[in-house]
Amino acid sequence: MNDTLSPRAAADQAQAAYRNMTAELGHAIPDAVRAVAEKTVAQTREVYDRSKDALNAAGDTMAKTFDAAGQGAVALNRKIIDIAQRNVSSGFDLAKSLAGAKNLAEMVELQAAAR
Repeated sequence: MNDTLSPRAAADQAQAAYRNMTAELGHAIPDAVRAVAEKTVAQTREVYDRSKDALNAAGDTMAKTFDAAGQGAVALNRKIIDIAQRNVSSGFDLAKSLAGAKNLAEMVELQAAAR
């Protein structure tokens, strides 16, 4: 007599054993373990919410910092433009004075005074 099972019968038997075991495990989880799991999930959610709030606050701070830096950059650019305009204006004034000079000595004197 052959006590070996066919592959299909062995698979069916293993599948039935698996179903029985998982069904028992589903009911065998103690209430204390479920309570700990629920508490852990709740605590993790609280930590996530606090982290999210901190991240949002950091983002707001960065935005304000970039706004302030942008305003500082605008002020610096305006200052640079103002200095450049004054330099160009001074250059035209010098060019006008040099064009009106009567001799080379006067040109050298005007250029030395401009420095």
